[in-house]
Amino acid sequence: MRRNPIVKLAVALAVAAVLAPCLVQAQDLHPSRRPSPMGMARITLDGGTYVRVVYSRPYKRGRDNIFGTEESEALVPFGKVWRTGANEATEITVTGDVLFGGEALKAGTYSLFTTPGAESWQLHVNTVLGTSGTRDYKSENDAVSVTVPLGSLEEEVDQFTISFEKSDTGADLVLSWVQTTVRVPIRPAS
Repeated sequence: MRRNPIVKLAVALAVAAVLAPCLVQAQDLHPSRRPSPMGMARITLDGGTYVRVVYSRPYKRGRDNIFGTEESEALVPFGKVWRTGANEATEITVTGDVLFGGEALKAGTYSLFTTPGAESWQLHVNTVLGTSGTRDYKSENDAVSVTVPLGSLEEEVDQFTISFEKSDTGADLVLSWVQTTVRVPIRPAS
């Protein structure tokens, strides 16, 4: 029995109409439509040094265990290196030499990784760029690594946020998510 070519065409068009939205959605990589959209924080320090952080901003999305122990199945376990956001590794650019958490950091663009802990976080300013996740992270490529105390927030922050707050001697780089916050002082080196 031969099928009518019009019926074949109609079936093919119906299948294409059903599958097309799925294919288009799978290919939609525009940064504004990512589940963890891109964000940027920037500040100009006294003396003209410009500092910029580009990162992806995950949401809490109903998860109750963001930072915690590996045994508790936390999204970001204590003691494990984190890309400090989602998607590509977070990048920090400084246009002049600075003191990052008291440590000398030369002008340039770097990856920013963190190792969260229960009482403090370690921030790693790493020379390797263009990484996704932490698989390419190696501590020997850290330009600077500093440890800062962990703070807590009264109001919950649903979407991971990096910001700068001016200070008398420079600015604080502030990382906040859920009820966790850490601050790293950044000062011009001269």
